[in-house]
Amino acid sequence: MSLLVGNKAPEFKGTAVVGGDAATMSPENAFKQISLADYKGKWVILFFYPLDFTFVCPTEIEEFGKYYEEFKKLNSEVIACSTDSHFSHLAWRSSHPGLKKLPYPMLADFTREISTDYEILKADTGYALRGLYIIDPDGNLRYSVIHPEAVGRSSKEILRVLSALQSGKQTPCNWEIGDKTLN
Repeated sequence: MSLLVGNKAPEFKGTAVVGGDAATMSPENAFKQISLADYKGKWVILFFYPLDFTFVCPTEIEEFGKYYEEFKKLNSEVIACSTDSHFSHLAWRSSHPGLKKLPYPMLADFTREISTDYEILKADTGYALRGLYIIDPDGNLRYSVIHPEAVGRSSKEILRVLSALQSGKQTPCNWEIGDKTLN
């Protein structure tokens, strides 16, 4: 399968730590099986990050949480994914103040199958690079970007790109939400 914009996004499924207050979660209510099929009819922002308990990663994860309601207004769902286990995700969320009330799922890719399918696995380290994919409601890959481990992404930029994609129009360089399109 070729992971190019316009092609079908690879299917995925796995165990995620889902929403709520991590301080009061137990394994019985913290873990849920999720898949791409669960989000049919919605836009999906699937972003990979290298590892739990690191430095750049929580800044991004928190920022996507901060803008989560803006993503929801655009008929989209946010999913974070790393090669850590769901147990590690829960422990990290429980111990990190900025992640305790994260409103979206953190998907575990402990087998590295999802990161391999999304061509984001860094084989020499065994973790995923900082990749982000926007998948449309029909399961088609519409946008992808990969950052090196040390460089965080901008959730505002992803909101801008998502809005541009949803406009169905051509958008010029530096287009912002609310600006005129080219057609």
